Amino acid sequence: MNAIAVLLFAALAQPAAESADQAGTPAHNKAVARRVFEEIFNQGRFEVAAEIYAPDFKNHGLHRDADLKEDQDAVRAEKQAFPDLKMSVDLLAAEGDLVTALWTLRGTHTSDGYAGLPATGAKVELRGITIWRVVNGKLQEEWSAFNEMAAYRQVIAQLKWTLSGILLAFVAAIVVLERALAWGVRTIVRRARA
Repeated sequence: MNAIAVLLFAALAQPAAESADQAGTPAHNKAVARRVFEEIFNQGRFEVAAEIYAPDFKNHGLHRDADLKEDQDAVRAEKQAFPDLKMSVDLLAAEGDLVTALWTLRGTHTSDGYAGLPATGAKVELRGITIWRVVNGKLQEEWSAFNEMAAYRQVIAQLKWTLSGILLAFVAAIVVLERALAWGVRTIVRRARA
């Protein structure tokens, strides 16, 4: 009799475990969020966006919203500028239709395309947080926050000697130009007096 009870319990427990990954559940919503990081950012498989995002997706920026095309264009630009870009999920939480991810971005700026900067070779590490609303198994809305200025500071810090050299060369050029101009003016004045 106990063996029958164990088998019955196991049979009843199986569908419950499977339903944990059905659309709308926290487990499913987390799985959808993980795909963004792993497949789109890390692997550069932009074609899966149609499977992950709702067609009328909105990324709610601080001052304006971006549609799916704008959002994915920005992702492509980041991946272009940082070809070795990897994003890791440090913490993932889901409740109801919301998923929150605390993430870390790491990459090397080896190509043009990041905010108009030419390739710098600088290594960048950045932490951010994203909240998504998942509707019918797809990402419908997004809110993200990260310190973009921290990335710029990292680039500048790694380039400080290069930038210092450029600044020094600029100042030297100004001094040489000023001296040449002063010499030219003195020569003209002396000739005019003679």
